[in-house]
Order: sequence, then structure tokens, then C-alpha cells
Amino acid sequence: MSNLYHWADYYDLTQKGVPGDIDFYVEQAKLAGGKVLELGCGTGRISIPLAQAGVDVTGLDLSLEMLERARQKAAAAGVADSLRLLQGDMRNFDLGQTFSLIMIPFRSFLHLLHIHEQMKALTSIRKHLAPGGKFVMNVFVPKIQHFHEESEKMSLRGTYRLDNGEEVAMWDYTRYDHFQQLSEVTRIYERSNADGVMIERVTGRFTLRYIYPAELHHLLRLNGLKVVQRYGTFTKGAFDASSNELIVVAEAL
Repeated sequence: MSNLYHWADYYDLTQKGVPGDIDFYVEQAKLAGGKVLELGCGTGRISIPLAQAGVDVTGLDLSLEMLERARQKAAAAGVADSLRLLQGDMRNFDLGQTFSLIMIPFRSFLHLLHIHEQMKALTSIRKHLAPGGKFVMNVFVPKIQHFHEESEKMSLRGTYRLDNGEEVAMWDYTRYDHFQQLSEVTRIYERSNADGVMIERVTGRFTLRYIYPAELHHLLRLNGLKVVQRYGTFTKGAFDASSNELIVVAEAL
């Protein structure tokens, strides 16, 4: 990283996913035994390990900054030639081929803020599924207790120490619109030197549309997909009332 960090640098440093998700998606890709498409691939946190495992993987993301970071990491990992990275929108894409597995890891589906956007994305996904292919995704489970605890409060999400002694603190301020099921997040990264003096502060904003488990099942069915497996953890624990994550494996009806 340079002296001046970019959003993708901070994202890479702080966003490590949900425990066990990389191993889970690599296993799913190997079971699929064919071409894999990752939507919302970001900086390659999932796509690069897939390529390292010998999977024929294509990653698609809307952000050119994230994709450039992914290309740098793929080159460093020695898989630049076996990982296809494309700029595109999961709401409307046409790649001219089908895939044995399509995945949307790390809750990226929640960036689709309207039902018609979700429908368009799932229509495109269904069109790109090979016969017998599967679609896998994960989302967090909305819980009233979490809404109450996090609403309109500044929350420290974590601190991250760098090799040079610097430290990054990540803060979120969240507002909810429960009528629209929107979570509006202001995220602040504060980087301090070894003496504790702040040397950079970066602020970004993003919105997620949270989705309830039953709602997701219906949405998939409306678009020609049925859930064949669901889990509450990436170690394939059962999905139940205590689960904070919903992982679904779906296939064409």
C-alpha cells in the first residue's frame, strides 16, 4: 500500500468475509465440476482462491477500482492468466456462455436496493446457468435486536494493525428505513501512525437492502430457482432461529 490509501485498500484490509466462506465456496466450485461465475467479485477474495484451486472462474464487478486491485492480487498470486475479471452489472449481464456454478458471496446481493433489481439479477443468473447448474449465495439474517443495538449509533467494527506499526480503525454509523428494508451505512476508516496520531481519514457511504429468509425463497422461485440446501454456517450447520447467516444452494426448477 502507498502512503495514500484508496477505498479498495481499506476494503481489502478490513473485509475478511464470514468465517469459513472461502473454503465453502471452493468446495462448491469443485463439486460443480465446470465453469464458475462470481458476481460482485470485488478485489478477488473468493475468485483468487478458486483460481488457485484450478477452477475455471470468471469474476464480474461494477467497480473498476475493485477489479484493478483484484488484478494486482491475481498477478501476485500467479493466477492472472487463469482468472477472467470483467466489469459489469449483476442486474443485467450477458456473457454469451453458461456456468456450472454461479455465486454471490459475502452478502453482495444486498446491494440491489429494489425488488425489480433483484428480479433482473436473478433472471440473468437463471439464463446463465448450465443444465444441472447451481446458484449459491449468502446473506445476513435481519434481527430486531441488532437493528435496535445499531440504529443511529457510531459503532467500532474493528481495529487492524499494519506491518509498519500503523493501525486502522473502522467505524460504521447506520440508519434504517424499515419500510423499504434499507440499511444506510456511513463507513469511516481512520489510520493512525505508531504514535497514535491520525494520518488519514476516509469516509464512504453505501446502502443495503436486507432480506428475510422466507422472502428470499419466494424471490428465487419467482425466477425459476428452487432452494435445494440451506445452511446457517459455512461448516454446513443447520439453519435455525439462532442463525445469523443464511447460505442457500439453488437450482433451476
